[in-house]
Amino acid sequence: MLGGLTLQDNGVPIYVQLREQILAAIGSGALTPGARLPTMRQVAVVLHIDLNTVQRAYAELEREGILTMVQGRGSFVADAPPPARNRRAEARTLALKVSAQARAQGIALEDLTEALNGLQRRAP
Repeated sequence: MLGGLTLQDNGVPIYVQLREQILAAIGSGALTPGARLPTMRQVAVVLHIDLNTVQRAYAELEREGILTMVQGRGSFVADAPPPARNRRAEARTLALKVSAQARAQGIALEDLTEALNGLQRRAP
C-alpha cells in the first residue's frame, strides 16, 4: 500500500489526501477488513511528511469507524459495520457529503455518478 500513496500540491490538505487514498483502497478492495495498515511512522517517512499529519488522518478514520487502532499492534481496517437502520436516509446523507467534496474539488456530479456506476459494475 505504501507505494500507492501520493501527494499532490492542489490545495487539499495532506491529511485529507491521505485519508481519501486509504478510503479508496478500502473501497476498491485493495484493503479488506482486518488488513493491517503501514505504521504512521512508515507513512510519514515514505511521504516525507510530519508524523502528526498521518496521525490526524488515521485518527479521523478511527473516529468514523473505518480503522481500528490497537496500542502496540497497529492500525487495522475495521470489520464491516452492522447494516444501517435507515439505509435510504444514511445513503442520502453520504451522497450529500460526497457530492459536496466532489464539487469542492471541481468534479462534475455526472463524472462522479459515472465513477460510482463503474464501481457498482465491478462489485461481486
